Amino acid sequence: MEIKTSCQKHILDFKFEAGTSRGVLRSKDTFWIKVCPREGREIFGLGEAGPLKGLSVDDRSDFEEICTEVLQQLDGLDVELNEEAIYAAVEEWIPSFLPSLRFGLETALLDLMNGGKRILFENSFSKGEKPISINGLIWMGEEEFMFQQIKDKLKKGFNCIKMKIGAIDFEREYNLLAFIRERFSKEDIVLRVDANGAFSSHEAMEKLERLAQLDLHSIEQPIKAGQMEKMRHLCKGTPLPIALDEELIGIQEESEKVALLETIQPQFIILKPTLLGGLKATREWIRLSEDRGIGWWVTSALESNIGLNAISQFTAEFPVEGIPQGLGTGQLYYNNIGSPLNIQEGKLFYSPAVQWDYSYLA
Repeated sequence: MEIKTSCQKHILDFKFEAGTSRGVLRSKDTFWIKVCPREGREIFGLGEAGPLKGLSVDDRSDFEEICTEVLQQLDGLDVELNEEAIYAAVEEWIPSFLPSLRFGLETALLDLMNGGKRILFENSFSKGEKPISINGLIWMGEEEFMFQQIKDKLKKGFNCIKMKIGAIDFEREYNLLAFIRERFSKEDIVLRVDANGAFSSHEAMEKLERLAQLDLHSIEQPIKAGQMEKMRHLCKGTPLPIALDEELIGIQEESEKVALLETIQPQFIILKPTLLGGLKATREWIRLSEDRGIGWWVTSALESNIGLNAISQFTAEFPVEGIPQGLGTGQLYYNNIGSPLNIQEGKLFYSPAVQWDYSYLA
């Protein structure tokens, strides 16, 4: 099929100040990718390219111009609409330094392949038959703000809570976690923490030992990425399972992925398709980690519901029952695109009877 492409920028506005170790987020730029047949544009596929500021390889001021330019060069090109052919075409067309655009184009083409109905993978999730367990995310902020989030997530029935740490005093964050653990055992509530590289290498092991006393499930990225030997040392001696996150960003070649996994030997890896270069790249990480007995789960990266929908349907292609995924970001924004995605009792559902709302789509 010969294709026609376009790119639309949309600024997502947070409902609150979302604190991370890299600063406070109030809005996020994202780019919706539309792909349709060159002749006849009633049916179209939608994808999303949403670089994360300060983190994505393709976080650059001229991303919109580059995105538009690259996509214009694809107009009129012919692509075979099957999954493997789509992955191969996108890998050929989109440079590796534009990982979020690879993800956006892959998912738009997969959507088009299935008739432009926002169904990229037909499985029990997209059919509305089986939800995906997710963690409730606690954002960084003042102690009272974080405490209120915790109470809200528990009230809503989440049995897995992930708390971002590193913004306020460690003792206060520790006490918030202790508050949960004093009331709920590890059998009742699974606790994960995400340091986003906030710990210094010399203090990390001591903090891991303290956190391990709270029967936590895992900690994401305790120290900054790029310190492979120090991370290897932590993973080898840690009393608390470590999950690599930012450490995976920018690793493209299979040989580099193998070297990272075999050198550091983490307990888990966190997979964000937008940051890793799309679904094909994510599949490769899954294969390589499973071959080495390393656990994994998938996390969205603050995409709108377009990207979240694609990631969720992709995740449901794998046996992830009992492993809460990081897919609870669809309710973060005032001006998200309306979708059949909804959260109930700590689970993400896709409701086929609910229509997409394209009010924000040009």
